[in-house]
Amino acid sequence: MCGFYLNSSLVLKTYGRDVEFRPNFQTQSSVTVKVSKMEEMPLCPEHPPNLTGPFIVEEKNVSIKDIMSVNSHLQEGGKGKPENCKARQKIAIIIPFRNREPHLSIWLYYMLPFLQKQQADFGIYVLEQIENTTFNRAKLMNVGYSEAIKDDDYNCFIFSDVDIIPMDDRNLYRCSNNPKHMANSLDKFNFKLPYETIFGGIVAFTKEQFIKINGFSNRFWGWGGEDDELYNRVIAAGMRIERLDPQIAKSKAILHKRDPGNEKTGRSFHLINQAAIFMHTDGLNSLKYDVIKSHRHKLYTKFTVNVGSSEKN
Repeated sequence: MCGFYLNSSLVLKTYGRDVEFRPNFQTQSSVTVKVSKMEEMPLCPEHPPNLTGPFIVEEKNVSIKDIMSVNSHLQEGGKGKPENCKARQKIAIIIPFRNREPHLSIWLYYMLPFLQKQQADFGIYVLEQIENTTFNRAKLMNVGYSEAIKDDDYNCFIFSDVDIIPMDDRNLYRCSNNPKHMANSLDKFNFKLPYETIFGGIVAFTKEQFIKINGFSNRFWGWGGEDDELYNRVIAAGMRIERLDPQIAKSKAILHKRDPGNEKTGRSFHLINQAAIFMHTDGLNSLKYDVIKSHRHKLYTKFTVNVGSSEKN
């Protein structure tokens, strides 16, 4: 209950706060409200309390309308955060994209409740490359980072393919003391690493870590190689790759035919070994692109961008 008294000012004592209402006698309708100290929400627990562990990921037809109906509480642009505690990190999830609407629907269907169970403060950014150009996944990641930091004060960046979905909610979408490989146990590889230096699918960097390696290389056009070059950047910067227990990191890869414009080029192998040489001049500090269109959907923020063409690089 609130107790109060009245003289030239009115002070309410409620829930440990002093709230002072001081009348302005020149204008009867206006008052000045002073809150001496706002109570901050508690920090969310290190281990979210409602996690259940493994779950089954199925390839199913789901509509964006149905996903929106059960996620109506999200903010525009695909942003969400816990209601009763302060999240430990502020996370931007960046997805390179072109002609993958069914995969995006499945990803959203599973990942929105996944992130909310983890008490994440997150924003989802979809980076769509324009048609009729050779795909550049790595450059889209750099564009996603660059646009996300303009939009909010994120301190953790998770770069995710749209066709990979974790199968265990204990795989926390958070950044760590080192760059983190979060899809190191894929079903298509029988939940084993195909080789020790693989660093793709889903990777996480703090803002400081990503700046330290100057982001991804912008020189990888077509399929393959950019993840291996990224691994070499991390090592060259004096960091190491962190991987989760393979049981917790189990993930589902939704199989599909390779898209036109994303074929193997055969030009990536010599670039991989040059990571330490070019990482200071090729990356975030050399990034050039044009935003053709941006759209804040209820479930995500989408940028359609022109990142140039392989013929000019």
